[in-house]
Amino acid sequence: MGAAGYNRHMTDAPGSLLREIEALAARRQFAAAEQQADYLTRHFPQSLDGWLMLARMRQQRGDLVGARGAAEEGLRVAPQSKPLRLLLAELALQAGEIGDGLRALRALEAEAGRDGILLQHIAQFYTRLNLHAEAEGCYRRALATAPGNPKYLYNLATAVIALGKLDEAEALLDRVIAADPHDYDAYYNRATLRKQTAQSNHVADIERLIASRLRDPMGDVQLGYALAKELEDLGEHRRSFAALKRGADARKRLLSYDVTDDVRAMDLIAAAFDTAFFARDISGAREAQPIFILGLPRSGTTLVDRILSSHSQVESLGEINDFAQALMRAVPQAKNKFELIAASAQADAGAIGRHYAQTTRAISAGALRAIDKTPVNFLYLGLIARALPNATIIHVRRNAMDVCYAMHKTLFRMAYPFSYDLSDLAKYYLAYRRLMAHWEKHLPDRIVAIDYEDLVANQNDATRKLVAACGLGWEDGCLAPERNEKPSLTASAAQVRQKVHAGSVGLWRAYAEELRPLAEALRNGGVEI
Repeated sequence: MGAAGYNRHMTDAPGSLLREIEALAARRQFAAAEQQADYLTRHFPQSLDGWLMLARMRQQRGDLVGARGAAEEGLRVAPQSKPLRLLLAELALQAGEIGDGLRALRALEAEAGRDGILLQHIAQFYTRLNLHAEAEGCYRRALATAPGNPKYLYNLATAVIALGKLDEAEALLDRVIAADPHDYDAYYNRATLRKQTAQSNHVADIERLIASRLRDPMGDVQLGYALAKELEDLGEHRRSFAALKRGADARKRLLSYDVTDDVRAMDLIAAAFDTAFFARDISGAREAQPIFILGLPRSGTTLVDRILSSHSQVESLGEINDFAQALMRAVPQAKNKFELIAASAQADAGAIGRHYAQTTRAISAGALRAIDKTPVNFLYLGLIARALPNATIIHVRRNAMDVCYAMHKTLFRMAYPFSYDLSDLAKYYLAYRRLMAHWEKHLPDRIVAIDYEDLVANQNDATRKLVAACGLGWEDGCLAPERNEKPSLTASAAQVRQKVHAGSVGLWRAYAEELRPLAEALRNGGVEI
């Protein structure tokens, strides 16, 4: 939740007009809402709510300059308005002005006192910036203002998970569930924190809750995935997959998604970034030396990130969207992803690289090398290679069936909508495979490929290859990524605290019958199973 959610009505401006603006925004009629907010601020210039709504509507349509102008006008009325200052911090971050945004957040944090709502919002921005220790501090302060608040308990649990405090996280999630037994997401998060055992699991509680009347359609999803995880830990594979299918089918029903759009997009990317593109003389941002770790989610990108960020000269920025934002900044006229693809091949790659370098430099803590571990950056790989000619690009590969099953059994919530259906998974995987073959053809010397199976079977040799590929001197700490104390907030947040092992290699075979349609679709696409 951003500053938009921190909106207290502080004026005597006509409430009916404010309600009308909010209703228009709720219906996504942003142009009409902005027009009404503009009317409100012109006729009631002392209305802080009016300025806040006007800024939010301009932000919604991508007019960051206009949004900032409206927020600053509001601050002339009330210079200490925390909602407006929070929105200005958000706008600075959105514009890539990370230093300014952070300074604004820290100033607000210092003044927050016992304002639990404000502290929650500040913490959420810190989380986006991979500053999980700072987020933890804000969440603890917020919880102190309302010790039994289940939302505050849940948010603190997410922060301590990122910091590796898994026992505390489980205890916090136990308190969330005790306070609100219908917080279904808490059941799933708790299930992922450790391997459940016959002596200590929550299977009966989850099954009992599933059989009851759920308050939210997402409950079937979250509880299905929680139950599948716990049953898999117990070796109950048939029951586990049945629970997984129930949860995945429920998630699929709630989505408006067509995998053919993503397949078409990847094919269009390969067509746009053709031989002619790679033959052009492009001057990128040579001063930047990021490390991109990319591939499919659940392929082992987090493990590679933990290995390399164990090096004293490397900092992990986590999963960020800075490159995508730099690209969209370069082609603001694109109305959808297909227009963006067409325009991106003609965009100023140097400007994209320089903007990316600017935004990531502010949060890289002065490290020699900074890791961008965003799996779907494989979509932008051609542009990354030209915009950042001194970047190291690491592609993590994994057995097709293992990686598809690993994606299928993970509840990603907002991301990767193709993962909830086996047919969609196969189509997406085949399109990804074609696109990576395209990049490898045109960038044969730029991509460092590492196989997950080789990494877990030959950890020493594979790790040395990775470190050398990044131009770094050897450090023994890279062989013990489980000791890496840096935060991690990915689907592998609990797994990264364990020693490297091969326990998940070939796991899909426990579900060979259930996954037969996936295997057949991949075979038909030319994948060797």
